[in-house]
Amino acid sequence: MKILLTGSNGQVGFELKNKLSALGEMIATDREELDLTNLDAIRTFIDQIKPDIIINPAAYTAVDKAESEPEIARLINSSVPEVLAEKAAELDIPLIHFSTDYVFDGLKKEAYVEINQTNPQSIYGKTKYEGEEKIYKHPKHIILRTSWVFGSHGNNFLKTILRLIVEKESLNIVADQWGTPSSASMLGDVTFKIVDKILKNKNFKDYGTYHLTNEGETNWHAYARLISNEAIKLHLKVKCIPDQIHPILTSEYPTAAKRPLNSRLNCEKIKKTFMLELPHWESEVKKVLKEII
Repeated sequence: MKILLTGSNGQVGFELKNKLSALGEMIATDREELDLTNLDAIRTFIDQIKPDIIINPAAYTAVDKAESEPEIARLINSSVPEVLAEKAAELDIPLIHFSTDYVFDGLKKEAYVEINQTNPQSIYGKTKYEGEEKIYKHPKHIILRTSWVFGSHGNNFLKTILRLIVEKESLNIVADQWGTPSSASMLGDVTFKIVDKILKNKNFKDYGTYHLTNEGETNWHAYARLISNEAIKLHLKVKCIPDQIHPILTSEYPTAAKRPLNSRLNCEKIKKTFMLELPHWESEVKKVLKEII
């Protein structure tokens, strides 16, 4: 089996490259191997290698920068998935694509289910949803919407907080945005199970959109306090103890892009369909902190 993977040096791509190579020949691409800003180059590359499945975690994820760079965000988040879906349809192969909680406006009180109305509030969210819409045209697709991704590889909130608690004596962190940190490792494990099921089952029918995060929920402030607390337990020399991490409102921390206040995603559909037990976000955070520290 030939597995074509984009964005293999990103947080999720890095985990997928390591975990999925057991399932077949892994053609892991990053900017050097496959320039995603060149749509014709993508078409030619796919024609040459003829993969059995395409997995696309690659994305333009600079949420605030996207507000001033909408063209490049749209190219990577919308046009690239469109080309991948076109080529997957031509080859009659599955496409697995990663999306985001930012396709919602965050105004719902409960966790979002897959069929809830989308209403993205940022360029990033809008371009990611446009990408989803392009992929719908190819019946053999799985879209995995996730949130607040972290891991030991790449840039993320967890690693930023780790750096800041060593450098600064106090921090102000937003406390009114709720969601679930999702570990890149868990995303890799679940994708492995899905790909394995697709490849083993010629009559696989469970295509569609799924929400996928770790269990539990938190806000950025409580998340930052947990990171500081665990770092201290792991004997990291910190200047900023948990009590010096202060809660603030989103309105006190203006950003170029609007963030959803509620990013919680209901994952019952994927758990039932693929018979999954998802780990709690706290245990995954503790694992990654041990790896890093």
